[in-house]
Amino acid sequence: MTDRPSPDREEGPAEGREPTLGAEAVRRRVLSGGGQSRSLDATGEIVVGVDGSDQSLGALRWAAREGRRRSRPVRMVTAYSVPVFSGSGFDTGYATVDEDALVQGVEELLNHAADQVRATGVELRATVETGDPSSALLELSRTAELMVLGSRGRGGLLGRLLGTVSTAVPAHAQCPTGVVPLPWAAEHLGEEQLTSTQALVEGVVVGSDGSTQARTAMLHAAEEAQLLGVPLTVVCALPPVSGALAWMPTAVDFELMFDDVARALRGGVAWLQSWFPDLEIGSELADGSPVQVLVEQTRRNRLVVLGTRGRGGFAGMLLGSTSQGVLHNAAGPVLIVPDRYDERIETRKDFDRDDVRPWDV
Repeated sequence: MTDRPSPDREEGPAEGREPTLGAEAVRRRVLSGGGQSRSLDATGEIVVGVDGSDQSLGALRWAAREGRRRSRPVRMVTAYSVPVFSGSGFDTGYATVDEDALVQGVEELLNHAADQVRATGVELRATVETGDPSSALLELSRTAELMVLGSRGRGGLLGRLLGTVSTAVPAHAQCPTGVVPLPWAAEHLGEEQLTSTQALVEGVVVGSDGSTQARTAMLHAAEEAQLLGVPLTVVCALPPVSGALAWMPTAVDFELMFDDVARALRGGVAWLQSWFPDLEIGSELADGSPVQVLVEQTRRNRLVVLGTRGRGGFAGMLLGSTSQGVLHNAAGPVLIVPDRYDERIETRKDFDRDDVRPWDV
């Protein structure tokens, strides 16, 4: 923790006592009425959802490690519901909720979470909301540098904090959202690795399918790889097509199709290299389901980066089937990059070698 007090922390801790996120600060957040009565701002911050579950604590540790690497503060966001009454009976009537006990519980949760990452030395801030935390997370994503959520891995995003909206948050967030599986965090984010600046595994991988969203993800993945000091690999997966094309009246030259995609992939890498000349960038054209190929990449790479919705996705589906499939089965961290305009994409056409090409990476 840094010595500079934040608005959400008690000032002047007793000598020899670790600074805590105090009850009065939590109470002010709770009694302020949550996100409905104030504007939430997280400019330059890394925001992480925390609810006390193991998966959210794993996400916090990853977020703190990123905060240390990027020299950014980390904001913990938690939420709870305040019922009007907790129970009733014909004889006893209604029993009111002890709000002081709720505030104390929130304080203990936040302080326990903060204890997990004090060794990183990052500045910790807290936001406490009443009700569904997803609205607060999405509002903070407007200004945050990075959003981080936890998952159990190979079983879906099941954290108590996010519940059934766990897929909607990465889909609707306006900043990149990292999703960290609990098994990976438990294995790779011990005390020694938490404060290390070295990459834990091979490098950064980005999935590409030729869509504008994929190109945006490629640019952001290159920035992440450059920050980490590791190589970047652009992966394009060709799903089995023999069954899908069986109805076609003429034979398909699969070898020619494969060569066309390979050329486009090389062009995409050349375009990306032009913007990141000092970064080591490679490519891989894989034969198989994009979900299976990218899930396998999460097993041995530092980070897998994906766009929100790729080629072939429905216009109203903000998180494509490939991104959803990878998130629900990933063995390592996945970063979902929102679709946004980047003028660098306009230069991609300068690296086309043919006038007409069925795929473009």
